[in-house]
Amino acid sequence: MPNLIKESVRGLEALTPDDLLFTNREIFLTTEVDSNTANELMKQLMILEKTGDGSEVTLYINSPGGEMSSGLAVYDYMQLMKSPVRTVCIGTAASMAAILFLAGQKREMLPHTSLMIHDPAYGGGDMAGKKPHELQHYVDKLRKRQEIIVGIIAEKTGRSIEEVCEKTRENSYFNADEAIDYGLATGVVSRLDENRTFPLL
Repeated sequence: MPNLIKESVRGLEALTPDDLLFTNREIFLTTEVDSNTANELMKQLMILEKTGDGSEVTLYINSPGGEMSSGLAVYDYMQLMKSPVRTVCIGTAASMAAILFLAGQKREMLPHTSLMIHDPAYGGGDMAGKKPHELQHYVDKLRKRQEIIVGIIAEKTGRSIEEVCEKTRENSYFNADEAIDYGLATGVVSRLDENRTFPLL
């Protein structure tokens, strides 16, 4: 993608699209959630929190999800920020990416995007040869992770723990209208604000 030329007191400057969006307090999650992407998101959020005037930060999300521990670190920081955070689903926000979507005070979706929530799954490798107490350890760990995820969804949607557990037993997909009805999203992007940029997909 070509750089954009901007005139300033220093003359003509070449800005990448990411630079331009960042100066407008807009950042992206468009890959799997892992330690690297989480670290990059945290750095960007910290810079925007420290350098801004408390104005809104927008996080655009199109991600299949990923590591729970990495994602929750970003989620926790977003909850601590004084700057209001707006999350926008620009494709599919699934699994841990859906939890990061829920971190926004404003949670908006493009009309034909979707969210997916489910219980965390074990991803630790081969279970063959494990003793009963070892298997129980993994089950207990999964249950604790489930409690965290269900608790976040229940808090943000206003749904009961029982209602959320029923939804997260399987992969549950929501289009924009369904997500608003369930309490996952707060609105649909129906028009572009003339004072707000919007990403090129």
